[in-house]
Amino acid sequence: MMKIGLDAMGGDYAPIEACKGIKAYLADPNTPADVIVYAIGVQEQLEPLLADVPKERCVIVHAPDVVGMHEHPTKALKEKPNSSINLGFYLLAKGDIDAFISAGNTGMMLVGAAHIIKTIEGVMRPSIPTLVPYQDGRFGLLLDVGINADCKPENLEQFAVLGSNYAEHVLKIENPKIGLLNIGEEEGKGNLLAKSTFPLLKDNPFINFIGNMEGRDLLVGKADVIVCDGFTGNIMLKLCESIYQIFHEERKVQDEYLNHFNYEAYGGTPVLGVNKTVIVGHGISNENAFCKMLQQGYNIASSNLLEKLKGKFAIA
Repeated sequence: MMKIGLDAMGGDYAPIEACKGIKAYLADPNTPADVIVYAIGVQEQLEPLLADVPKERCVIVHAPDVVGMHEHPTKALKEKPNSSINLGFYLLAKGDIDAFISAGNTGMMLVGAAHIIKTIEGVMRPSIPTLVPYQDGRFGLLLDVGINADCKPENLEQFAVLGSNYAEHVLKIENPKIGLLNIGEEEGKGNLLAKSTFPLLKDNPFINFIGNMEGRDLLVGKADVIVCDGFTGNIMLKLCESIYQIFHEERKVQDEYLNHFNYEAYGGTPVLGVNKTVIVGHGISNENAFCKMLQQGYNIASSNLLEKLKGKFAIA
């Protein structure tokens, strides 16, 4: 049995779109029959929205407090113990649910993941990745994309291990190739961070490092996992999002490859390096995005990713 917790109050269009996503996920014939979704939020609002969902497939957990998107993360974590995010982390920490998902206050989700669920022993900093669509139909992984703006070489080395294991055990890529995002392909190129990271990746026995790669290589599939600091990764992510917005939403270009840049196709991003499955969604998540996040939560929680990561960092 798999139990997935969803913050039904998180996001600009919650709880309506969150509940639609729950119903779409449970109605999907590909969803395993033993999955139970825990909808966490204000009970009076959730009950009518989920009235037609079988009670054995969806449990409503009453959370009277709601955290706004712009509230201070640490303050909200302390002062709103009965919020949907706080209760979600409480259930996850107790083991009552196997994964927790929210499109709510991103800062609070990251603080909660680090301080309530805590990082895997040996992991210095958790990381968030994003999927990168390649021209040949495959997908790669770019990390970090936002929570680690300033990094040390050792951080990037750990991101490579986290990303490699995610690619192998969740994306099912055999012996994933790891590339370091840089301004040149040759060893010795780049800023101090890149120059110092290169030998660490080269000597790490747990990854298949193929060397430096430039920004022009990002979408062609040269590597399965691309490693960078969160400052650079976030700029790359937002650039890709703007390309999609300009060509698809504003110029109405219809293209199958372009559609892969739509956040709805993936739902959310996992927080890698913490002891449980935590997924952070986009604030404007709709029904499809919530459904995808639930699928993603199941895929990660049912893989042996966490066990593999704990084993790798225990050795290191």
